[in-house]
Amino acid sequence: MSTFTDKQLKCIECSGDFTYTVAEQELHQSLGYQNEPKRCTPCREAKRQRKGGAGGGGGPRAGGGSGPREGGAPREFFAAICGECGKEAQLPFKPRGDRPVYCSDCFSKKRTPM
Repeated sequence: MSTFTDKQLKCIECSGDFTYTVAEQELHQSLGYQNEPKRCTPCREAKRQRKGGAGGGGGPRAGGGSGPREGGAPREFFAAICGECGKEAQLPFKPRGDRPVYCSDCFSKKRTPM
C-alpha cells in the first residue's frame, strides 16, 4: 500500500499550483529522487526546450557530433601523422606520443573485421 497522497505544489516559474500525484511520487522514489518537483509540467517542458534537451538524461557527452559544444565553442582538433600510411590526420584529442594514431581511413580499416 502506498504511503503517498496527492500534493498541491506551487511552480517556482509561473507561480501556478500543480498536483504532485501519487504515481509521480512513487516513480521519483524508485528513481532515488529526494526533492519534490519545483516546476509544473509545462514549465518543466519549457526548461528542457531551452536547454536543448528533448527529454531527460543529457549528460556532458549527450549529442555527440562535431558541432558546437557546451558554451558554443567548436571542438578543437589536433594534427598528427598517421602511424599506418604517413598522411596527416586531424584528431579530436591531443596525442600523447606513446601510441600510434591513425587517419580516419586507416582507423576504419583497423576497426573493420577481416
